[in-house]
Amino acid sequence: QVQLVESGGGLVQAGGSLRLSCAASGRTFSSYAMGWFRQAPVKEREFVAGIIRRAGATYYADSVKGRFTISRDNAKNTVYWQMNSLKPEDTAVYYCAAEQDSALRWTVPRCTSTYDYWGQGTQVTVSS
Repeated sequence: QVQLVESGGGLVQAGGSLRLSCAASGRTFSSYAMGWFRQAPVKEREFVAGIIRRAGATYYADSVKGRFTISRDNAKNTVYWQMNSLKPEDTAVYYCAAEQDSALRWTVPRCTSTYDYWGQGTQVTVSS
């Protein structure tokens, strides 16, 4: 069982930056694939980035590639989400998610149904 708690959301002007954190409970954090998702009003939850065990491989949605960075610190049981050059369309509730990973996995899971554990979400609002 893993519990996830996001923090770091808030209100920022377009072009600004925010860093979200997701702290995980448990002693096996390093064995989990981690993902960030977001959900804007009246829209479905969408994948934005993920990171897996194998070489710390990452994958980003096209909408955030080059602006956002996912990273993890296994010693701190935390995954980070650095968001730069924010746009109003980035406004959403951001969720982190975890799934028991395999050392044999080559690709980052991108489906919401793949992830077993979810945080409560943190609001990010970007003003124009």
